[in-house]
Amino acid sequence: MVLHMVTLALSKGRVLRESLPILREAGIFPVEDIFGSRKLMFATNIQHLRLVILRGVDVPTYVQFGAADLGITGKDQLLEHGGEGYYEPLDLKIAPCRLMTAALPFVEVSFDRTVVATKYVNVARRFYAEMGRQTELIKLYGAMELAPILDLSDEIVDIVDTGNTLAAHGLVAKKLIANVSSRLIVNKIAMKTNFRVVDEIINSIRNVVGSDYEAI
Repeated sequence: MVLHMVTLALSKGRVLRESLPILREAGIFPVEDIFGSRKLMFATNIQHLRLVILRGVDVPTYVQFGAADLGITGKDQLLEHGGEGYYEPLDLKIAPCRLMTAALPFVEVSFDRTVVATKYVNVARRFYAEMGRQTELIKLYGAMELAPILDLSDEIVDIVDTGNTLAAHGLVAKKLIANVSSRLIVNKIAMKTNFRVVDEIINSIRNVVGSDYEAI
């Protein structure tokens, strides 16, 4: 029997560093050093499974459209992406942080129309709409903390880990939008057409992280 090649997309950075030990304990590991290579695709010890290394923001898109069968990325990226085309069977409980609003302290923020800088525009739009606040959203890709300081925005929506970066720029965290950790996602079609292989991978990882399995 010829097995379909299964592709698992991993997010670069902290998520990659913390997910590789989980995969290794689950019996999955690349056959060469990922961190010592400029390649983005790697064979594994499992003949029909390969890894691809992507930006976290791109993982949901690759999985949604079937370019990758499974993926590991942060819940923040999934909230921003919207969740179409894939299941989210496992919380890996790694790379924990919080998605929050932040602003300069003691600054009056207008509730009539708040200017918000963020790369999470979809998340921010839903969050402020649920609060009944009118917002003007400005999309930024980095240096979010500068936006309130330079009067570009009233508030920001961003990931907060220790809070040290906010504090270094004189900002304070305000409202919690979501607690974030890394999740395993799986393409809906792959789960149906290649169920045995994909489900075996999911269960091998579940056995390591001890997360509750959501039946698909």
